[in-house]
This record gives sequence, structure tokens and C-alpha cells, in this order.
Amino acid sequence: MAAGPELDAATVLLQWASGGLLFCWVTTRHNEVGLGYGWLLRGTYAAIAILAAIAGFGWASRPLRDSGSVVVAGIALVTLILSITWRPNRAGDHQQSGRLYDSKWDLLAPSFGFVALAVAGLTGGGNELLQTARIIVGAAFLGAVTDAMLLGHWYLVQPGLKREPLIEQVSWLGKLWPVEVGLLLLPTGMFSVLSGTIDDSYGGMLGWFWAACAITTGALVLVTRAALRERQYAAVMAATGLLYLAILTAFGTDVVARLVLET
Repeated sequence: MAAGPELDAATVLLQWASGGLLFCWVTTRHNEVGLGYGWLLRGTYAAIAILAAIAGFGWASRPLRDSGSVVVAGIALVTLILSITWRPNRAGDHQQSGRLYDSKWDLLAPSFGFVALAVAGLTGGGNELLQTARIIVGAAFLGAVTDAMLLGHWYLVQPGLKREPLIEQVSWLGKLWPVEVGLLLLPTGMFSVLSGTIDDSYGGMLGWFWAACAITTGALVLVTRAALRERQYAAVMAATGLLYLAILTAFGTDVVARLVLET
């Protein structure tokens, strides 16, 4: 296996939380999706960041990264509270505080998260720039696919919602996919695993499993985009089902490769 920082749950969880919170901002900044969607994502990713801190401090502590997880969780919880407190009332007016939540606050938590992830990559050994790029892009990739699936479900809560927010999320996923796969193929990368230069300890099976996950994820993104071009409302539900599968294959694409490469 290639030399580099060892993959652990704390890093993956912080990636997931940071990427998810970033794409929370991507969607909520348009003020088209119901407020509850932002509440759901802020609360969910705050919990994931807490788990990242617990996993880090408890098993494979890297103080700067794990402190970053605590900060991400804290900011996500604060923004959750503020977004509930500073919201329009039913008449469309501001609450008694006279303030309205600004979606730019949602950039704070992922900013700290990405800095912590960059520090983890740059201090992990091996090809530090490549490892850092893989960690950062992987965070955005996992966040984009997860938020796209959750947003697809939100159409059950908000049936009249336009398709543009979901199309935007899927578009971002499609843009990130080739970058994610390309970085994982760069030497020393998955090409070396597929060629047998790097032993995956399973006779090459993990390498081909990764290839299947990567190709399937790209195919699912294309099919999802095609589904969203259909006019029927059922197309949104079909797209959401495809995104369920894409989450599994996207995590396989990122985590399996980095596990084999010890990144």
C-alpha cells in the first residue's frame, strides 16, 4: 500500500459534515427551499461533527483536526438556533428581534471544517498536497451527494418547490465526480492498484470494486439529470431513488480508494 496518512472514521465524518454544510449554503442561499430543510441539515451535520470529535479524541487523536470537529459542531448548532430564532413569522415580518437569518452564516462551519481537513492532509505524511486535495474534494463530493438525496426527499414536504435547487445540486455532483475520480487515479493512486503494483490484500478485488463504484456513480448522476428533465412530478421521486444508490457508490468511490491507498 502507498504511504500516507491513515484513513480513520474521524476524518471521514468531518469530511461528511463539512461538505454537507457547504452544500446546505449552496441551496439555502436562494431562499427557495423551506426553512425546515436548513434546520434538518444543520442539526444532522452538527451531530456528525460531534461523532467526528468523539471518534478522533477517543481513538486516533489528531488535536488540530479534532478541535476543528468541535468548532464545526458548535457553529452548526449556533447557526441552527439563529436560523430558528431569526426567521419570518407567518405574516412574513421579522420576529420580535427585528433580525432575519442570513444564509452567509452557513459558510462559517464548513470553512473551519475544510481548514481542519487541510491541516490533517498536510501533516499526514506521503504526498501531502495530493492527499490534501483528495480529502478536500472528497468532502465536497460526499456532501453534494448526501444533500442532493435529502433535498430530493424534501419535495415530499414541499411539493410545490421548483426543480432548480435539486438540478443545481446534481449539477455540482456531476462537476465534482471527474475531479474526485481523477485525483484518486493520480500516482500513487488507483491505477497502481488496478495494475497490481499496489497490493490491496484481496487479490485485486478492492480495486475493481472501487472501479465499479466510480463508474456507477457517474452513470447514476447522468441518469438522475435525465430524469429531472421529465415533466412529471414522479421524475423527482425517481431522481431521489437514484441518489440513494449514488450515496452508496459515492462513499465506495472515496472511502475504498483512500483505505487502499492509506490516505
